[in-house]
Amino acid sequence: MKYQSSFKWLLPALLLFCCTQANAQVDLGVRGGISIPNLTAGGSESNPLNTGYSSRQGPDFGIFGEYHLSKLFSIEAMISYSSQGGKKNGLQAFPPDPTKFPPGAPLPTYLYADFKSQAKLNYLMVPILAKFGWNLGPTSPLRLYVDAGPFFGFLVGAKQVTSGNSAIFLDEAGTQPAAPPESFDRTTDIKNQLNTFNFGVSGNVGLAYLFGRNQIFVEGGGNYGFLNIQKGTANGKNNTGAGTVSLGYAYRICNKK
Repeated sequence: MKYQSSFKWLLPALLLFCCTQANAQVDLGVRGGISIPNLTAGGSESNPLNTGYSSRQGPDFGIFGEYHLSKLFSIEAMISYSSQGGKKNGLQAFPPDPTKFPPGAPLPTYLYADFKSQAKLNYLMVPILAKFGWNLGPTSPLRLYVDAGPFFGFLVGAKQVTSGNSAIFLDEAGTQPAAPPESFDRTTDIKNQLNTFNFGVSGNVGLAYLFGRNQIFVEGGGNYGFLNIQKGTANGKNNTGAGTVSLGYAYRICNKK
């Protein structure tokens, strides 16, 4: 993909530069886990299409390089694949299909049906994090850390996946039938409806176990995008965000002191 080719040299170049510096200590690592994203409706742009989402689950994984500036402070750059989006289950709104109405007939703003829907959005994210860490005792192998900073996100895929069979209604209470039951089993590519770039903040709290030049760690955190994801306003405006839980491993490739 074009984003992958654009960033595939970012970490190697960063690590090469850092390893040539005096007193450099540089870690290279991998992490993977679960993303629990949701979509937040934007203020005055809210309507039945962009509200009512709950969290879904998806993978979250990446590679990172960490440059230690002191015993307490380091800078971490990462390239990660992040699942975003949300889901709805039950009676919900959807836009009417003009081809199913007689020519010239007035179209309702929304129709309603009882089905399942998931917005599956996948981003390539590049966080740059300021990281603070503390060893839990002079000889303890455990290290507690927190990190936070901005991320740049690039949309690599977006699909709306729906399923179920339901009658069609004119009202959100489901009391005014409009059409007999129909299937909602379909997958729609919605990437062209969304902005390809996002920007936001991310952060984590973690615990690492150090042994030699190696470490394993577990961390929990999250991210939130500042920009609306939709190009237009017909479907309202949403922001992305997710909680994450990850396991990881890192190795100190440069250990100059």
